[in-house]
Amino acid sequence: MTLATRRLGRTGHLSSLAILGGAMFWNTDEPTTERAFEQALAAGVNHIDIAPSYGHAEVVAGPLVAAHRRQLFVGEKSNRRNPDGVRAQLDTTLQRLGTDHVDLYQAHGVTSIADLDTRAGAFEAILRARDEGLTRFVGITGHDLGTAAAQLEAVRRYDLDSVMLPVYPRALADDAYAADLAALVDECARRDVAIMAIKAGAWRPWGDREKTSSPWYEPFTDAARLRRAVRFTLSTPGVVAFCTPGDATILPTVLDAAAAFEPMDAGERDALLADAAGWPIIFPLEANAR
Repeated sequence: MTLATRRLGRTGHLSSLAILGGAMFWNTDEPTTERAFEQALAAGVNHIDIAPSYGHAEVVAGPLVAAHRRQLFVGEKSNRRNPDGVRAQLDTTLQRLGTDHVDLYQAHGVTSIADLDTRAGAFEAILRARDEGLTRFVGITGHDLGTAAAQLEAVRRYDLDSVMLPVYPRALADDAYAADLAALVDECARRDVAIMAIKAGAWRPWGDREKTSSPWYEPFTDAARLRRAVRFTLSTPGVVAFCTPGDATILPTVLDAAAAFEPMDAGERDALLADAAGWPIIFPLEANAR
């Protein structure tokens, strides 16, 4: 079974429902990285999301991106604020990936409007990179409950091409976040801005439990619950695609779930949201990351 595709907003790219999340390569060895790449490509993945802040991901995955550059829509990002720092990071990224441009360059990890206000210089550098042909499109990412509101303002300020933010049951069980996401979805639809999801497989913070999976939060690992989680995210209005969780061991299960995707009906969705309201939330990252 091969992954279906959806149009990635005004970029025009027909993106696979699953985006290969480069965070899984944070500390993977070369054989593990190559195996995950092969699994993703074989499933029909044509889009990768990666960043220099993901451990050694760019270093270990860079040659694979370069080898498959024509097959992949490459999304990159920077969490720096200084324009010169953003540009220097982009130059390093291009060298590591063996390419003269990326397809999407994003301001990374913007979690509030106050945070957005500190990124003006970064956005100047990102927009300049687009003008110079170093990226085709520009966007923003973030992971916290203030993210949707911040991204709505960013889309209005900078006329971005894409947003990337958490879309998982526990986050949307929060009424304020759900309302902010709905407002963002409406604005993105009006502007033809692509919405990509992260944290699709998220369950809860690790807390005091032994960490048995790679991500900073505890993901679902069994096939049934991962399939339910993927269905929820991909059934959320406006969402084009989701980034695979940062754990190479569950990648085949996640890809199978995406390939078998069937829309979740309103009754199923409401039942899952009611259940998720009782889960501990994974945010903020600073308090829960391990």
